[in-house]
Amino acid sequence: MKGIRKVALLAVGITSAIALSACATGATPSAAPATSDGASSAAASGAKPYVALVSKGFQHQFWQAVKKGAEQKAKELNVDITFEGPASESEVDNQLNMLQTAIDKKPAAIGYASLDPKACVPLLDQAKAKGIPVVQFDAACDSPVGLTLAATDGKAAAALAADKMAELIGDKGKVAIIAHSQINQTGVDRRDGFANQMKAKHPNVEIVDVQYGDGDHLKSADIAKAMLAANADLAGIYATNEGSAIGAVDAANELKLQPGKLKIVGFDSGKAQIDAIKSGIMAGAITQNPIGIGEATVQAAVDAIAGKQLPKFIDTGFFWYDKTNLEDPEIAAVLYQ
Repeated sequence: MKGIRKVALLAVGITSAIALSACATGATPSAAPATSDGASSAAASGAKPYVALVSKGFQHQFWQAVKKGAEQKAKELNVDITFEGPASESEVDNQLNMLQTAIDKKPAAIGYASLDPKACVPLLDQAKAKGIPVVQFDAACDSPVGLTLAATDGKAAAALAADKMAELIGDKGKVAIIAHSQINQTGVDRRDGFANQMKAKHPNVEIVDVQYGDGDHLKSADIAKAMLAANADLAGIYATNEGSAIGAVDAANELKLQPGKLKIVGFDSGKAQIDAIKSGIMAGAITQNPIGIGEATVQAAVDAIAGKQLPKFIDTGFFWYDKTNLEDPEIAAVLYQ
């Protein structure tokens, strides 16, 4: 009896060890034991690899569109994902906590969009030490750990916005910028790409002010009203993301400006911006391809799990849209509401 009991206990112990090993290696709990990298053996056993995606935000329709693209690609590739981000793009500490939690779960791969390119460095080092491949989307961390970045070429997109603004105001006059960040790369690139293009190609257009609204439409509306109060002859406002643009539109509406009096050029899409363009309050905007960003991120994560070589940058594209081309199939495909 004692011998039988010892054999039974040993069997239970082995079974428990196998279950714990599977849970700690980026596979679902039903997976077989995995090696230290977790992903390859999970795939070999037929279990779904798990990819944790940590975004810069969650509240804007842009991030919901990225999430939709990620979920579509995950279903196609038969992987499990989670997608989370802070309520506001100013909540750097909250986002870093989310990244730490993702690392602690030991996923097969991590997709990360950086709010603060410096603060994330130690955590990406930690992911590398644990053998977790990291792919990045929208904005990169200042670290060599990230294998690729799936994003819009922000400087090129902002340069197009500058060209369109200059055209709208007759290639002369005063404009201002409401940017969503002076820290993360998307904010910096969209600000500098616009300013540099104006300086190089449109010297008679003067940028009289640059302010930061953290992508918050209420804060951005207050900034826009202050800009207009300080510059009665302001011809245009360029806003670098969805929340910034909605704020500029809200300010124009609150001040009862006639449609077209102030040229507002935005970034991203969403129902509020599309409606503002249709009404004439906003002149137009640059749209990214957020669904494509989500899809490319999950594809890159799966390729990283498989050990494939990834390009350093995956350009997901951008487009200008206004009243004249809203219904064009190519444009409609990348707009979200």
